[in-house]
Amino acid sequence: MPIRARNVRLALGKPPARVDILHGIDLTVETGETVALLGASGSGKSSLMAVLAGLERPSAGEVQVAGLDFTALDEDALAVARRGRIGIVLQAFHLLPTMTALENVAVPLELAGEPDAFDRARAELAAVGLAARTDHYPAQLSGGEQQRVAIARALVGRPALLFADEPTGNLDTATGAAIMDLLFARAASAGTTMLVITHDPALAARCARVVELTDGRIVADASRA
Repeated sequence: MPIRARNVRLALGKPPARVDILHGIDLTVETGETVALLGASGSGKSSLMAVLAGLERPSAGEVQVAGLDFTALDEDALAVARRGRIGIVLQAFHLLPTMTALENVAVPLELAGEPDAFDRARAELAAVGLAARTDHYPAQLSGGEQQRVAIARALVGRPALLFADEPTGNLDTATGAAIMDLLFARAASAGTTMLVITHDPALAARCARVVELTDGRIVADASRA
């Protein structure tokens, strides 16, 4: 299974200024599921994503991702573990401004030592509708186009697991809807397990399962019939 989290806790800072963010999270995500982590700002959903993606260490508990014990790995090992296993799409596109769309998408493949990085990046950009924009820099692209590049970059390595954290937060309603259509289609095509982090119930309802967080705790977990 892609994710198994048990009694995950996260606290930042030290007493008396310590802030408890996650309170004993138990979560299992099966291969191929589309899961929404739904909650208001401050509910802990992005912090939970960071822990599950190996970007933040839990204060306590166990996190297994794609068969690896993330809690037992050091920072270097976590970086290697994420490579090829996990893709991440964020609200802010985080494209490298001095690189073209093609170069941005090829980066994770190059880091992994893949010999056909640019051919695969070009094919992935074509799949997200940007075949004619491969040589454009981020500043030359619209917000929707930049997010398409980010999706291509996240999926080009065919990761087992994709995290999308408020992926439409910087986009207008129509562009955001188109981006979500694309994200679900590309994830399904790649056979990728996907977690969508959102405060929007309508977006969450597009997932097969909705896990709701409040104050760092899971308060509901329901699969859509």
